[in-house]
Amino acid sequence: MGGPGGFRGGFRGIDEDTQRQRNASAPRIPDLGRRVAALFRPYRRRLVATAILVVVGAAVGVIPPLLVQRIFDDALFPVDGSSPQLGLLGVLVLSMIGLFVLGAALGIAQTWLTSTVGNRVTGDLRVRMFAHLQAMDLGFFTRTKTGVIQSRLQNDVGGVSGVLTNTVTSILGNTVTVISALVAMLLIDVRLTLIAVVMMPVLILVQRRVGQVRARIAGQTQESLSELSAITQETLSVSGILLSKSFNRQRAESDRYAAENRTQIGLQVRQAMSGQGFFAVVQIIMSSVPAVIYLVAGFFITGDAVPITAGAVVAFTTVQARLLMPLMGLMRVALDVQTSRALFARIFEYLDLRPAIADVADALDVADAPGPLGRIEFRDVSFRYPDAGPDSPATLDGVSFVAEPGQHVAFVGPSGAGKTTILYLAPRLYEPTEGSVLFAGADVRSLSQASIIDRIGIVSQETYLFHASIRDNLRYARPGATDADIEAACVAANIHHVIAGFEDGYDTIVGERGYRLSGGEKQRIAIARVLLKDPPVLLLDEATSALDTVSERVVQEAIDEAARGRTTLSIAHRLSTVIAADVIHVVDAGRIVESGTHTELLAAGGLYAELAAQQVAAARIDGAG
Repeated sequence: MGGPGGFRGGFRGIDEDTQRQRNASAPRIPDLGRRVAALFRPYRRRLVATAILVVVGAAVGVIPPLLVQRIFDDALFPVDGSSPQLGLLGVLVLSMIGLFVLGAALGIAQTWLTSTVGNRVTGDLRVRMFAHLQAMDLGFFTRTKTGVIQSRLQNDVGGVSGVLTNTVTSILGNTVTVISALVAMLLIDVRLTLIAVVMMPVLILVQRRVGQVRARIAGQTQESLSELSAITQETLSVSGILLSKSFNRQRAESDRYAAENRTQIGLQVRQAMSGQGFFAVVQIIMSSVPAVIYLVAGFFITGDAVPITAGAVVAFTTVQARLLMPLMGLMRVALDVQTSRALFARIFEYLDLRPAIADVADALDVADAPGPLGRIEFRDVSFRYPDAGPDSPATLDGVSFVAEPGQHVAFVGPSGAGKTTILYLAPRLYEPTEGSVLFAGADVRSLSQASIIDRIGIVSQETYLFHASIRDNLRYARPGATDADIEAACVAANIHHVIAGFEDGYDTIVGERGYRLSGGEKQRIAIARVLLKDPPVLLLDEATSALDTVSERVVQEAIDEAARGRTTLSIAHRLSTVIAADVIHVVDAGRIVESGTHTELLAAGGLYAELAAQQVAAARIDGAG
């Protein structure tokens, strides 16, 4: 419980929480439809243009069947028994071809507009979620698997991409086509129209039930995709591969992935097959309608009913055939909308998350704080991690201290004592449960987070470098830094001569997480990065504990250079690195139990002296070995 990145669980495959999430329905989001519609608001004009194209295209598409009736009844087989009217036939045929060309052109324009709007809305949603996640507090990321976060950003947003791209135009276009087809059918023969649509209400009711089932399966499918992403991120990173190879667990990890993959395959098959029986029935019914129409037309012709012409029968069946595809399309898009509700609910669930740490409305800049820049004070600070059990002890309990500008304050103590938590409370990466943390004389809760972070440099035990060049990694601290600035920072961090010896110098690619560099080289690059930022406050989280003696000495020299003239809070595993600190606080079980200089604490004979004796004894054993 001592650090924010502490290990809180092992590789368990599909844990109970994940299983509960899969069994649960999608999160309930109020006004979901309104919020999805709001995504399209910036593209109103394009949507209006698209709607006009869709309506015109649908109207154009239903005219040719009406021309068919004219061709049969007026041009080929005139009802008055006269000979075929070839001139009229040519005009009607050319009109049909012209309508086909116009319909194709309208379709191309419509596809471009829908693709542009849909993909831009999807891109906006993806960027919005990424920016929102960037604003979340550190605690959110320590509680949530990286793969799960990635899945929400990629799989969930990607899953609604097709809906955003096609749904609006599909609903509008198919609706207009269905309505225009029904109007055309009514104009041709009301009796046949009633026969053709008698089954529609029943089909709509069945479709709603199928949609509910598909929505539930869609939610389960996305949860499974999240787990697959999490497994991939955990095991195929450099750290994950090293771990699995070190313990010969490659087969176990492959089996874990294969098991989740089988679950995903099963869900995908269920999702693909759900509703297929329904659509088969719809297709059979709609495809059988022409045969029924022919039979009924026979009774109309031979019976006492109002007679019907051959042209009317052909035109009616042609229009009715055009009704099948848009009707099926409407039912499919209705199912897609119901399915996508689960995905939208998952997306908006993340967008509705509120960071546990946020600026107040009238947050001050550190420059406007009343105290001297670089002064840090803890006043009776207690802290408990949000996911800690109610019966678990607090990580920090009544911690108070002051670090004056330019002072070096060190924290030592057993592992899990709460030292790292103190360090992360200072820049407001966490907020105290009780008490106050003051920066430059103001409570950090009254200051803007950005202004605090701008004045703090952090060097942690595990240095994170991007898979990029050394120059790009350094410039991350100050994008506008010149090459001369970068080299000066590296000289101060005692790493310039090493970089200059590389074949590509500052353009050397460091590899994922900097694995092409040694631990000492990575730490010195991290120190150079902080020096480039040039903050008044420096936080050192066991920056040398993972290094060998030679590397530690070189890095410690760089740290001493970086700390000169800055307020420095450091956590030390090796007491030899904090001997020169102005004040050393000994932390045990979340409390400061001793404070003083190295000499004073040794003389006191307390926990610090005990830790020092243990390290001296361990050094003697190592030396003897």
